Amino acid sequence: MIYPIYLYGHPVLRKKCEPVVAEQEGDIKQLVADMFETMYNSEGVGLAAPQIGKPIRLVVVDGDVLSEKFPECKDLKLTIINPRLEVITDEDPVVREEGCLSLPGMAENVKRHEHIKLEWLDENMQPQSGEFRGFASRIIQHELDHLEGEVYTDHVSPIRKQLIKSKLTNIQKGKVKCDYKVKSAAK
Repeated sequence: MIYPIYLYGHPVLRKKCEPVVAEQEGDIKQLVADMFETMYNSEGVGLAAPQIGKPIRLVVVDGDVLSEKFPECKDLKLTIINPRLEVITDEDPVVREEGCLSLPGMAENVKRHEHIKLEWLDENMQPQSGEFRGFASRIIQHELDHLEGEVYTDHVSPIRKQLIKSKLTNIQKGKVKCDYKVKSAAK
């Protein structure tokens, strides 16, 4: 099932998400499959549950399509449930452009540390852990921000926020064109 992507301004995108519990396991497997289908249909490389209106701590990622430019994304396909993130600050942060399915037609430069350690449950509710670097780390951090009620524009400078304010307002009002199904905050 392909879900509509909730656009910037929708209240669910600003909620801190609840943990997934074991009782949801059967439902979660179908939801994960639907989220991957929705993400691929939208040509994304990551999707967080709140982006389809579900305020739970669940993310899917598939960065393999970017592996030619970012080799660290080769075979990066993950289901991330109830993550615990540690950002490693052993290197200077890097500024790179980010976009988001919930903010179509936009991209902004965002500064992030690009080395993380992550613990999570997979789609079978089995514990996993790993370290990620470079753009793979950035994709994961971007998606995990959604679980905290944040979007990437929260990380841009106040001056830049003023410059993009009209774009954000238009998205909020549903005045945006997309090649995928969306649900705006407009009433």
